Amino acid sequence: MDMAKAMMIAASGMRAQNERMRVIAENLANVNSTATKPGEDPYRRQIPVFENMLDQSEGVRLVNMTGTKADSSEFREQLMPGHPAADERGYVKMPNVNALVEMMDMREAQRSFDANVNVVDAARSMMSRTIDLLRR
Repeated sequence: MDMAKAMMIAASGMRAQNERMRVIAENLANVNSTATKPGEDPYRRQIPVFENMLDQSEGVRLVNMTGTKADSSEFREQLMPGHPAADERGYVKMPNVNALVEMMDMREAQRSFDANVNVVDAARSMMSRTIDLLRR
């Protein structure tokens, strides 16, 4: 049944966006995490990696988050001379996490999740109408 396949695809999208939100939340939680010793790197921003996979049993393509990869952008530096991780100049490496970028990613993930919810609702409504018509 095509409605069931549409719901499976939307559900996989919802799971992927849920995992994406978890990664974004982890990034935001570590926006001010620093190293404990000079020369060590602080938390590095993680980027979710998605994969398009074929469900052999149903013949539909689903989305799956396969993991994360580290963002290779530069760390920020902040002047904090008294910090234990400060270098000889008094600067501390800060995570390469930009809270504004993370919030925009979170909003995009939320909108994608909502779009998939709408697909599930529409498919469920069409199935319900079809059943009602068949009862007559």
